[in-house]
Amino acid sequence: MGLAMQPCVLPSTELACGHPIGGRHARDPSRCVRKRRCRHRGLRVSASASNQAARERPSVLTSQDNEGEDCKVFVSPDGSVQEVMCCDYGFRSGFGRLYQGGDGEIPKNFFALGADNFKKEFKQLRRSFRFNDYKEIREQNPPTNPLARVVSSVNKQVVRGFANLDHKLEDIGVLPPIKQAPLPEELMDEDGNLASDCSDVREKLKMLRLENAPVWEREKRRAAAPGHAKAPFIINVAYTTLCVVMDVLYNKRPIQRFWFLEVVARMPYFSYISMLHLYESLGWWRAGAELRRIHFAEEWNELHHLQIMESLGGDQFWIDRFAAQHAAVFYYWVIVGFFAFSPQLAYVFSELVEGHAVDTYEEFVEENAELLKTLPPPVVALEYYKNGDLYLFDELQTTGTDPKRRPSCNNLYDVFCNIAGDEREHVKTMRACRTYEIVSDIANRKLTRTEKADAVSPIPTSNGTGAGKEMPSGAGQVKQMDTSQLN
Repeated sequence: MGLAMQPCVLPSTELACGHPIGGRHARDPSRCVRKRRCRHRGLRVSASASNQAARERPSVLTSQDNEGEDCKVFVSPDGSVQEVMCCDYGFRSGFGRLYQGGDGEIPKNFFALGADNFKKEFKQLRRSFRFNDYKEIREQNPPTNPLARVVSSVNKQVVRGFANLDHKLEDIGVLPPIKQAPLPEELMDEDGNLASDCSDVREKLKMLRLENAPVWEREKRRAAAPGHAKAPFIINVAYTTLCVVMDVLYNKRPIQRFWFLEVVARMPYFSYISMLHLYESLGWWRAGAELRRIHFAEEWNELHHLQIMESLGGDQFWIDRFAAQHAAVFYYWVIVGFFAFSPQLAYVFSELVEGHAVDTYEEFVEENAELLKTLPPPVVALEYYKNGDLYLFDELQTTGTDPKRRPSCNNLYDVFCNIAGDEREHVKTMRACRTYEIVSDIANRKLTRTEKADAVSPIPTSNGTGAGKEMPSGAGQVKQMDTSQLN
């Protein structure tokens, strides 16, 4: 595992409370295996030979309890220890996601990536019909009116028809045989079944609820508040369409809804950065560097929200991935069009979407507070909120004042509260962009950075009365060029 062999024994009370244990744990470079919750008084955590590495970056370690059962813990740069969620339920668990295998590698070419993804997703499409993923979706959201019952009945017939067609194509050799996807190793116990701790967490996640009506009530109250964005008709059409699609497709499926929302919500920031780059490349406008940095920090924040929802299983079904990814590409070009005609229009759209996200997350936290407090946070949440390097997290907060937010992350309740807080920051930033207050906000940020830099390393003065050394006469002064010889 890349760790020193000598273990250190930690009392379970220290682990549960996240008390500091000192910077003795280095980051484990390998992928952590599946682990069980540590229930015993003595917890064995492998110790690192390097103290400096622990101070620089957080660690995700695989430890053992007194019975030798595996257990994953997160060691932050300050040495505090936090239990993390046992299993990753996402479609891309273990590889192809930030902080996991393959992170930071150079991709293949466009055609190779497309071909690989098509093969993978086509296999998942076949499985979705053959093993009827849609049945579980219907059970989570049973029809409640005549129209919904008709749609549900049609859905059953379509799924059955494609499943029969796939069987026939397989029988005549057109398609290869297909089996259900095996469980990832980290989710299995010694007998090859879903581990009990993973099963317990999965069942709790299925118990999470979100109703559409209370979210819209919050939206009405927000719309009536002072300073709310007044969107033109075309923006309202795009925004309302997005919200209705989420209400219909993801009713009573909150984690999948949040994953869809985060996939789409990060697209506007890609659009803004693309347009600002285009303007700079064409030489039309070159004052957007600070704005691009802010939008990148916002996109980076939404990326972590997205991956938190992936780790909770939000991208598990093929139909959800298909809907979210195609909607994201569509909305990317919609926002590019809005920004080309009027940046204010684009920012109004983002302000509305982020405001809807605030309403949705706050309602979800209120409905599920007690259950969320019983679940530990995913690794990716701790990597983001408890990382020693919070530069991009601070860049996200454009309208706040020092000290910056330093949210806790002790359980899944804290995680969703943090996400709701992040979305409020996005709303503030989009409103500042819409009203052009972002110009003064950026100026204030530059002034603050300059003042902090001066406090650390004062600028030398020429008269010797300042904090620095006395400068030679004339040093650091701007002189007027003598142009008399040029005529």
